[in-house]
Formats: sequence, C-alpha cells, structure tokens
Amino acid sequence: MSTIPITKRGAEKLKEELHRLKTVDRPAVIAAIAEARAQGDLSENAEYDAAKDRQGFIEGRIAEVEGKLSAAQIIDPATLDAGGRVVFGATVDLEDEDSGATVTYQIVGEDEADLKQGLINISSPIARALIGKEEGDTAEVQAPGGVRRYEIVAVRYA
Repeated sequence: MSTIPITKRGAEKLKEELHRLKTVDRPAVIAAIAEARAQGDLSENAEYDAAKDRQGFIEGRIAEVEGKLSAAQIIDPATLDAGGRVVFGATVDLEDEDSGATVTYQIVGEDEADLKQGLINISSPIARALIGKEEGDTAEVQAPGGVRRYEIVAVRYA
C-alpha cells in the first residue's frame, strides 16, 4: 500500500473527525435506529430507513478515515529544510507575470486542499509545476485559459 502525504495539521483534522464519528455520530444513529424500531412496523418506517442509511454512511466514512490515517505519511512543514526548494508542505508566494497579482499557496494533501484558504492539492497542475523550483524561478502552469506564468517570490516552511 502506498503512503499518502499529509501535513501534521491535516492529520490532526482527520483524527478529530474520526473521534467525532465514533463518539458522537455513531451513538446518535444507534439511538435513532432503536427509537425507530420501537415505533413498530419497519417495512413502512421512513425514520428507520433514514437512520440505517445514515449508519451506513458513518461506518463507511470511519473506514475511509482509518484507511487514510493508516497510509498517511505525516509531514510537518516547520521541520522541513529543503534549501529554498518548493516541496510538499511549503508555502509559496507567487506573482502572476501577466497581471502582477500576487497569491500565496501551501502545497498539501488531497484531503486538506481548500483553494479559498490557499491550500492546493499536491496533484493539482499548479503544485506539480511548482515542485522542485526555487525562489526567483518561473513556473508555467497549463490553465483552462492557456499557459500562465508565475514567478516564485518566496518559499517558506511554516
């Protein structure tokens, strides 16, 4: 089984979700099933069917999160020393060569990616274009609107 890179913060979020699923969501759905069973005829009981569906979703998500955590390679960006190179976990300040606009992205794992927060997936086109580059380099990204060129202004490991 291959490892999945994830930041320390991302692993903590997955552990919190797993804890909530096991200690809050699972007992709540078990109680809902018991309550629906107490109502009698299960063949026409919508509450029972909904609770069973929810239970299936929760159990599936628990298995999925446990699988991801068992295959996780946890990387703490603060401990990286990549000599100014863009690597997984790095925070990168970019300047669009056409518009001059600046953006900041952190390269993270698939489950952590959130573009609104500046967290981009390691397998995204922009992250793939940045990996291995250094401050001052230019990265070309194939975007839907054509090729975009970004200058790497700064690389941080925080």
